[in-house]
Amino acid sequence: MEKAKNPGKAMTPWQVLATDLPASLVVFLVALPLCMGIALASGAPILSGLIAGVVGGVVVGLFGGAPLQVSGPAAGLAVMVFGFIQTLGLAATCAAVAAAGVLQMIFGGLKVARAALAISPAVIHGMLAGIGILIVLGQLHIVLGGAPQSSAWQNIKELPGQIANLHGAATLLGLLTIGILVVWQVIPVKKLKAIPGPLVAVLGATAVAALWGADVARVDLPDNVFASFQAPKLPENWGPFAAAVLSLALVASAESLLCAVATDKMHTGPRANLDRELFAQGMANTVSGLAGGLPITGVIVRSAANTAAGAKTRASAVLHGVWLLLFVTLLGSVARLVPLTVLAGLLVVVGVKLVNMHHIRELNRRGELVVYLVTVGGVVGINLLAGIGLGLLVAMLRLLWHLGSVKVDVRQAGETYQVRVSGALTFVGVPKLSTALAQVPAGSKVELDLSLETLDHSGHEALESWADTHRKTGGTVYMESLEDIWSRSGTRRTSGAVLGAQVSSNNLVSGGAQ
Repeated sequence: MEKAKNPGKAMTPWQVLATDLPASLVVFLVALPLCMGIALASGAPILSGLIAGVVGGVVVGLFGGAPLQVSGPAAGLAVMVFGFIQTLGLAATCAAVAAAGVLQMIFGGLKVARAALAISPAVIHGMLAGIGILIVLGQLHIVLGGAPQSSAWQNIKELPGQIANLHGAATLLGLLTIGILVVWQVIPVKKLKAIPGPLVAVLGATAVAALWGADVARVDLPDNVFASFQAPKLPENWGPFAAAVLSLALVASAESLLCAVATDKMHTGPRANLDRELFAQGMANTVSGLAGGLPITGVIVRSAANTAAGAKTRASAVLHGVWLLLFVTLLGSVARLVPLTVLAGLLVVVGVKLVNMHHIRELNRRGELVVYLVTVGGVVGINLLAGIGLGLLVAMLRLLWHLGSVKVDVRQAGETYQVRVSGALTFVGVPKLSTALAQVPAGSKVELDLSLETLDHSGHEALESWADTHRKTGGTVYMESLEDIWSRSGTRRTSGAVLGAQVSSNNLVSGGAQ
């Protein structure tokens, strides 16, 4: 994208209107079918998804710290919300969304937004991929004319029977939606590709359904939107409610911040203020929950469409929320024409995209594929929080393994024992060092070569203690001063931390771009 002219000069209202009004219409057309589809995947009323889209656009657009990021209901939370609605009910889930928003505002006020960027990219990618698989398995049943089951295993188990008993029109419309979306991605005409694929697929399949007169379930929107808000209520069981609040706050915060970092990479305008963005996300979730809406995060699909359409200020995100509000209140009858199987087809493609092969290849190259696979397996096989927890546990174990990856080579050359210690000598590797040094006979002459990348206090003490003991038993030890090695290791740790932070930031940007 080309840099804006006179970037340091404030834009006039007419300049803002000229760039952001068209961009807001593009984002609105992308967001509309996704808001309805994500509500369907969440097991919530379609209106709840549209409310979240309106609030995310207007509230985060006005108060957020990432001007070109667009917020709304996200596929990454759909599976989690579905589980909460089944356990707590819709009203209590809305209360959990509002409470999670308050928690996010506290996080933003404490300025801890940068801490979310410390999460392993492999865990983030694995979480999103696991969610994508769950969405595909569940929504395939709706595409085939049935209903999603309670778990991934049940969805897989019931799928053959669903395929054997296809439901005619519903199945054809769902497959038509998937087909249009797939073709639209590879269509060679650039001018046509400027039209959002989800909009083309939903409009096209809906038109076919109307002309066909297909007898299929359609979107259910109330006639009087303002009288149909789902008022939140406090739960009867506080344990699951507290878990829902905490998990919604943490996952929504991480996803929004990753999206903000990714959006920064797409434009040359002002950089994101992550703490302010987190606070605004909390405001939006509180309002959305109180109004009966779904949880809100920054959404990369809408943000990418916003920047690609030429938006320059936050006005585009705000206006897209206004257009959603006008559509819900004035054109709800149009939404009622959309078959649910069409939205399910859209979600199948969204879910497949969450399993990103580029990320898998990159993680495999970096040796982090096991963290990714464990996270995916946990999310799909158990639940979202278990998957994240298992992924973080494996990431920590992998870190400990690397910290303990010390190599000790003991060789005898005549009367001299040559000992070479390389890698990272930390508390994890001290037992291995002690076992190797026990091979050196007391009273012998030792040449100790310390080619260490990392040396912590435990490793320092272990070397110093062994050298002192060996000398007291009549032996000699020739080695570089441990203080020099300690200083050099500290310098490496500092520079490595800076480099690691840069690499982590780049990976997380990639992780947010789902």
